[in-house]
Amino acid sequence: MSNSCGLGHNGPRLTERVPQELVHKLAPDEVLLTGWTTHDGDRHTVRARWPRFHTFYVPRNQRFDPLLFVETVRQTFPLLSHVAYGVPFGSHLVWDDFSFEVEPSAMLVPRGPADVVLEITCTDVRLRKGCLVSMTMHAAASLNGRHIGNASTRFTNHSSAVYMRLRGKQDLADIHRRAVPPPPAVPPATVGHCLTENVVLASTERSGRWQLRADLDHGVLFDHPVDHAPGMLLLEALRQAAHATSLTTTSMVTGMSVSFESWVELDAAAWISVEPVRRNVLRAVIEQEHGSALSGEITIEAVPAQTATSLRRLGPLEPPAGADVPHSSSDADRETTGHVGRAAAAGCRVG
Repeated sequence: MSNSCGLGHNGPRLTERVPQELVHKLAPDEVLLTGWTTHDGDRHTVRARWPRFHTFYVPRNQRFDPLLFVETVRQTFPLLSHVAYGVPFGSHLVWDDFSFEVEPSAMLVPRGPADVVLEITCTDVRLRKGCLVSMTMHAAASLNGRHIGNASTRFTNHSSAVYMRLRGKQDLADIHRRAVPPPPAVPPATVGHCLTENVVLASTERSGRWQLRADLDHGVLFDHPVDHAPGMLLLEALRQAAHATSLTTTSMVTGMSVSFESWVELDAAAWISVEPVRRNVLRAVIEQEHGSALSGEITIEAVPAQTATSLRRLGPLEPPAGADVPHSSSDADRETTGHVGRAAAAGCRVG
């Protein structure tokens, strides 16, 4: 049985989102997910609606930002951890690895609503006393009924006590006071952005190497206080580094496969390096003084330029008022309901 948030069957179609604490966001406008269905066999369906324009994940060449896809998948981690696997608020989800791939031709921004469905399968699920310890999650995504990509990740869950043992006692205010000030940004257009405030790379004297810019006042990347550089900031840094090496303005990052090896601390400089390893593929590393913190590969491809005329031809129309919202009718589905606490779950590498 489905759990949807505010998608009425009659009258104007107003899209509401799942409560922001379920996806580890403080800003309600940053919530992309609209509902979920939990099936038997560790299978789940998660629904989302993408904005036609986002202040940070800006469409490029008439296509949705692939990092908007990544953020949508990321929001499913805490959602399902809380509603399906017994994770209490205040726990910390920590990324081990993450990979994704998208199909550029399916990422075109439509005329009407952009409804995304994620079919999730969880494997190697480890529970302790009814609470999630770790699991691997696989997601297949569609946009308005067309397959757009896949993602896979493994992450672990830690109670506040365990997290404190791993990280030590952290004074967030002190960490933020000691954080490295953001150095001057590279030109936004070289990394696929329009605004300097959205640039997370600074130039260095070495080609193919940049310093990370961690702006702790950024409303999207630092939605809530954390004691380390968020995972989405690091993935955005890789994406921008890939664009900085591209020779065409129509390039698009269509995939990544990364391993998170250690936390990236905010009070020390971090360095991003990329180098080509084969056609359309870059090897990427993020380092700090203690060594490598993240390593992986990025796939970046030149995609056909998309005109506004062809976009109008391809885009689906707004569903008629009163149309049924898709939902599961399987007898095996089980409804997940109940009051949701308002406590924020800050400080996780995933969120």
